[in-house]
Amino acid sequence: MIEETQLNIFNEPIEDCSHDPLTGFFRSGCCETSNQDVGNHTVCALMSNEFLEFSFNRGNDLINPVPEFNFPGLKEGDRWCLCANRWVEAYEAGVAPQIVSRATNVKALEIIPLENLKLFAVDIV
Repeated sequence: MIEETQLNIFNEPIEDCSHDPLTGFFRSGCCETSNQDVGNHTVCALMSNEFLEFSFNRGNDLINPVPEFNFPGLKEGDRWCLCANRWVEAYEAGVAPQIVSRATNVKALEIIPLENLKLFAVDIV
């Protein structure tokens, strides 16, 4: 259950990340979070093949469908609410995916510096 109004990294109302595929800890299409979300699924990331392979090799297969969980599998170009710690791991390995800042939850800033997120934002000109 969502506990409060969710904000993005600019302290504005958070925008949707993706409805196709449907993402978010609550599968609302938004990177909303709560105390139930121990993975901190707060970063709206734009999937790249490089990142998907990195995640697969770290034991998190985001590529292959899992029909019993209504998970279609992800491909390059999909948007997905990513765990903030996984984004940091990818950043440190040089394979961090781009992000959609206006759809990235302010809670991501507890783990990732704003400056790093801005460098990877596709929606900041």
